Amino acid sequence: MRKIASQQLKIALIAPPWFPVPPTGYGGIELVVSILAEGLCRRGHDVTLFASGDSVTQARLVSVFDTATFNKLKENVHLENIQSLAAYERAGEFDIIHDHDGYGSRLLGALTSRLLAKPVIATMHGPAEPYSLGFYQSLASDLLFVAISEYQRSSFSGIDFLATIPNAIKINDYPFSENADDYLLFVGRMSEEKGARQAVSVANKLGKKLVMIGKCSEANEIKYFNEYVKPILGNNTEYLGEVDLATKLELYRNAECLLFPIQWPEPFGLVMIESMACGTPVVAIRNGSVPEIVHHGRTGFIVEDEEGMVEAVKNIEGIERLECRKRVVEEYNEEVFIDRHELAYENALTLNGQRKAGLSAHRL
Repeated sequence: MRKIASQQLKIALIAPPWFPVPPTGYGGIELVVSILAEGLCRRGHDVTLFASGDSVTQARLVSVFDTATFNKLKENVHLENIQSLAAYERAGEFDIIHDHDGYGSRLLGALTSRLLAKPVIATMHGPAEPYSLGFYQSLASDLLFVAISEYQRSSFSGIDFLATIPNAIKINDYPFSENADDYLLFVGRMSEEKGARQAVSVANKLGKKLVMIGKCSEANEIKYFNEYVKPILGNNTEYLGEVDLATKLELYRNAECLLFPIQWPEPFGLVMIESMACGTPVVAIRNGSVPEIVHHGRTGFIVEDEEGMVEAVKNIEGIERLECRKRVVEEYNEEVFIDRHELAYENALTLNGQRKAGLSAHRL
């Protein structure tokens, strides 16, 4: 077992309260936080995870809410602040506070950093939109930011980042297959951003079977599905909704390819590496982090539009499935992920020490 950090650290990880860690269904952030928490524990660090009480972890679990609060998300965004407050009021107990929560939590982190000179790391999980860019720029002197892709990092102008650490998966959980069945796969929420409508259209034009899995429980998702996806569904398309992990993995490993017709600048796109880990190549529209994750012509194809996806699928047999697996093993496995975080934590402590020295000199 590798260990980069030269010291055992006391680390607080703050997860959003909306889904358990790890998630039982939807929940990309929660999956990543789980991998980080368990990996840091294996490396001998003293980890406290602030998450919902139905989370499962080797770390010390501290919960404000007994169960995940997804059903209260729309009307009660303040709940994430309540959970984060439980972490920040104990800031003196930790060497590092690593925040994966929302906007209110970032404010609490900035205040803690400013008053206590405590290193607070904030991993960005969303895009640099006008309102978020201005918000984070105002906190840039107090928080240490981590990006999940170079594209995301470059989008946040005026902010110095501590590191870029791409998301990861537990590679051994993803079964590899050199062979594929004759169907296309779409994995994602029912929303225009994820491109569910485009995936159905591509399959219809090819006359190929399409299997779709993903969340469709919120009002806007149901509306999108009923208005834009359902009317064009044919006998060739099977929509399964949310499925358990075993079913999802089986669908990944047996698919001919994953359709990723992303319609917004996705900061990462976890489903791409999940698919490639199983040997299944990705056909993706060029947007956001896609060019960083998919090696065009080696682990899939990057195209400009729906018609490009149609042509790419016709040539998907030219992609070696083992090459897809190798790409994930090399760049997105959990041990590399933990290595990168340990290095970021050490750099954060160094920077914080320099900051404290600067403050002392200023007071003199």
